Amino acid sequence: MNKRTGKVVRLATPLKAWTQRFAFLLLVGAAFGLMLLGKIDTVLIERARTQLADAMAPLLDAASEPVATVNGTLEDMRDLARMREVNAMLRAENQRLLDWRRSAIALAAQNAALRDLMKLAPDAEQRYVTARVVADQGNAFVRSVLVAVGKSAGVDKGQAALTGSGLAGRVVEVGDKISRILLITDINSRIPVAVGAAGDKAILAGDNSPKPSLMYLLPNSSVKVGDRVVTSGNGGLFPPGLPVGEVTEVADGSVRVRPYVDWEHLDYLRLVGYDLPGLIADFIGKPATAR
Repeated sequence: MNKRTGKVVRLATPLKAWTQRFAFLLLVGAAFGLMLLGKIDTVLIERARTQLADAMAPLLDAASEPVATVNGTLEDMRDLARMREVNAMLRAENQRLLDWRRSAIALAAQNAALRDLMKLAPDAEQRYVTARVVADQGNAFVRSVLVAVGKSAGVDKGQAALTGSGLAGRVVEVGDKISRILLITDINSRIPVAVGAAGDKAILAGDNSPKPSLMYLLPNSSVKVGDRVVTSGNGGLFPPGLPVGEVTEVADGSVRVRPYVDWEHLDYLRLVGYDLPGLIADFIGKPATAR
């Protein structure tokens, strides 16, 4: 028995050495042979590959289970960490909102008391509808957009067109289901505004550029870069206080304003109608016998 085993070992040793020496060539030859076999009989190779994949599928599925479990556990841990961060942020935000709510309640009570004391007329009621911008008619000569609402939705000529940032323009044409908005940058746009903390009165005049200018400022006005521009309410076009923009240039008698509206993302507009009784706009619209 030992002699037979020793004989097998003596025969296997040279074979093993020969295999190790020419292993690379054997692998290259085997690969080349498989390529030739695949070219000769593609159906056979494809069937063998499919059968091998089917045979390995249970093993691969079993092997992937622990990996999927570990990945799921890690993802749950990451989600838990994110949830804790979000929860902390929401708690802080909730506390800030509660503080704001208490301040708002106190200010509302104070405002109501002051209004009652001064017998101040209430603010004008608002009627609004939100519409999608469906066409941009902006070119070298016109700055206007079309929105997909009209008379059927209660839109009237002269209503303010607002975004979440500020005043974008006003309604100048109204159809049954579509309206045209003249933007504040249009050369035909003229809006009475108040500038800065002093409330210097001026007219915001569009000139088809991204930054309209201020006209008719008094020589002794204290306008400076960074001043906030809002509607003044003069002329009855808009109520006072609507945000318009910010002064960015004051030089050589020219004052430029950067509107708050993001013209590149003008997707929706809120068309707001203000019931402003007794103002010039209403007076002009009445016949002479009624004045």
